[in-house]
Amino acid sequence: MNSKTIRERHRDFLFPAVKNFYKEPLVISHGSGLNVTDLDGNSYLDFFGGILTVSLGHANAEVNDAIRDQLDKLTHISSLYQVESVVKLAGTLAEITPGELRQCFFTASGTEADETAMMMAQLCTGNTEFIVLRHSYSGRSLLAQSMTAHSNYRALPTQVAAVKHAVSPYCYRCPMKSTYPGCGLACAEDVEELIRTTTTGEIAGMMVEPLQGVGGFITPPKEYFKIVADIVRKYGGVFISDEVQTGFGRTGKMWGIEQYGVEPDMMTMAKGIANGLPLGVLITTTAIAKTLVKGSISTFGGNPVSCASANKTIEIIRRENLPENCAALGELLRTGLETLKDKHAKLIGDVRGMGLMQAMELVVDGSADDRTPNPGATDRFMEETKNGGLLVGRGGLYSNVIRISPPMTVNEEQVNRALEIMDTALQASSN
Repeated sequence: MNSKTIRERHRDFLFPAVKNFYKEPLVISHGSGLNVTDLDGNSYLDFFGGILTVSLGHANAEVNDAIRDQLDKLTHISSLYQVESVVKLAGTLAEITPGELRQCFFTASGTEADETAMMMAQLCTGNTEFIVLRHSYSGRSLLAQSMTAHSNYRALPTQVAAVKHAVSPYCYRCPMKSTYPGCGLACAEDVEELIRTTTTGEIAGMMVEPLQGVGGFITPPKEYFKIVADIVRKYGGVFISDEVQTGFGRTGKMWGIEQYGVEPDMMTMAKGIANGLPLGVLITTTAIAKTLVKGSISTFGGNPVSCASANKTIEIIRRENLPENCAALGELLRTGLETLKDKHAKLIGDVRGMGLMQAMELVVDGSADDRTPNPGATDRFMEETKNGGLLVGRGGLYSNVIRISPPMTVNEEQVNRALEIMDTALQASSN
């Protein structure tokens, strides 16, 4: 099939809700490293990595060899039996996660991992009510949509009344109409007010993204999570870090929450763990894990092939010290984006992020401190970067945030090339 045929069949046979980037969607046929090629032979520098999932670049040879080796041995057997690649991965995660996190529950997606975390919080505390942040994204199931505080991804009204939404630490659009640091972290302190006014006063826990991914890489102040974790524990809850996007070195440390000096009671992860294969994980303490006494299976959770891919992916991340690369190249990328902000001050309202998880928020007139979202300019920017041979992401409640997250193996030359393409695209988007 050619590109035209695939686009037509996609329109005919997939849900309309399965939307694609660009006016004329790309049909990607293959990739290698940071480059992907469409069916028409056009090559692109990929600075979104399958939504922060292709940690080591496309078609990594070592990972692919590990996958093939496992395929030749065993493709699937379910969680009713013990498998070497699964146990090996669990042991590695216990070694590299912070604090007392030790025991894993494997799923097939981040959605399932987040749902399991909420269930475990309720089981271990005996409480029901659960807090998440506005602008957060937890997945597409009914419970995950209830946890998601982003109307663009909620097809139905809240189905789980026990979920409460705290204000987001969104400094550029401060919900408290204040400015950091003079605000005194009012958004963090408000979590206590939320608990005391909208719950029974005893909560199961709170789950947070260290940087809010779909929300537009919202980056909280450094003090935020320490304040919030203390409040959550004061009212009987557990503190859960959702590392689906921030995990495995992306922010410059192995785990996003480590940037804030807080040890969580549970962590969820997915996306970058297996360089593109489906796998989700909840890891928690032994004390919390043992509170699940009913039988629980996950048919595809901890699939041997996905776990083999994850084992090799993590091995390479650690061997090549990719968190350090994320920090160094992230600094180069951030400096470049700040330069673009100065050059295109009318269009770029905010630059934020950590490591190789950076964002630009496009507005109508940033030079006049007009923070009116500019999704039209974002549309134009996306088309222009595509035409220039660069793939980036978008997000945010107002669809006006450019998300920039290349595979963690990116080099200096590729970062500089991406910045050049973005500069040209911003110029065209301003006209």
